[in-house]
Amino acid sequence: MPKLKTNRSAAKRFTKTGSGKFKRSKSGSNHFTGKKAPKSIRNLRKSTLVSDSDKGRVGKMLPY
Repeated sequence: MPKLKTNRSAAKRFTKTGSGKFKRSKSGSNHFTGKKAPKSIRNLRKSTLVSDSDKGRVGKMLPY
């Protein structure tokens, strides 16, 4: 079997955790932040996990 290629755009957006889940950053923090509350902007800085329904798709893009 040939080697599988890693999707480079996905590799820049997701990282694999030790337990095999995928970590991602939250969306909505680049612009239009003036109308958002400071608390919600602060919460956008934290990372979160990819949902279970998208886990298979991300796993195919990041085989290694």
